[in-house]
Amino acid sequence: MVDTAAMEKLRNSKRISDVNPDDYDVIFLAGGWGAAYDLAQSGELADVITRANAAGKILGSVCHGALGLVSAKGIDGAPLVAGRRVTGVTDAQIKSFGIAITPKHPETELRKMGAIFEAQHAWRDYFATHTTIDGNLVTGQNQNSGYETSHRILEKLATQRNA
Repeated sequence: MVDTAAMEKLRNSKRISDVNPDDYDVIFLAGGWGAAYDLAQSGELADVITRANAAGKILGSVCHGALGLVSAKGIDGAPLVAGRRVTGVTDAQIKSFGIAITPKHPETELRKMGAIFEAQHAWRDYFATHTTIDGNLVTGQNQNSGYETSHRILEKLATQRNA
């Protein structure tokens, strides 16, 4: 990369185990295919998300980022997403994108953990978007849901700060 400022930030990025959720108002998990290879399997990330949830932080995700919620625990020790409304990229969208080879799929993994998985469907399904809010969880179906999801997170943050 030619961008020296960006390269410096990459060289000095924090390890997830060094992240203190108390230093943040929102923990946001961006998606992308790479997330299918490590977010659900990371015990360190699960610990950060579990602690952030216990502190009442807003937890957001879009697309495959929802996999970062899969291994986290709620205050009661049950899976964080159990009985909660969430969304992420659907199994049908993964198939239409031609990326079913990825090891973890949000819809499948979230349902396994007891989540109430919500999604929109359309004729050109990979364009269907949806944002779900359940308490401190704000999740977006896919990359096209990023705009709405980020606005819902900012609205929640503003409401909390004005309370």
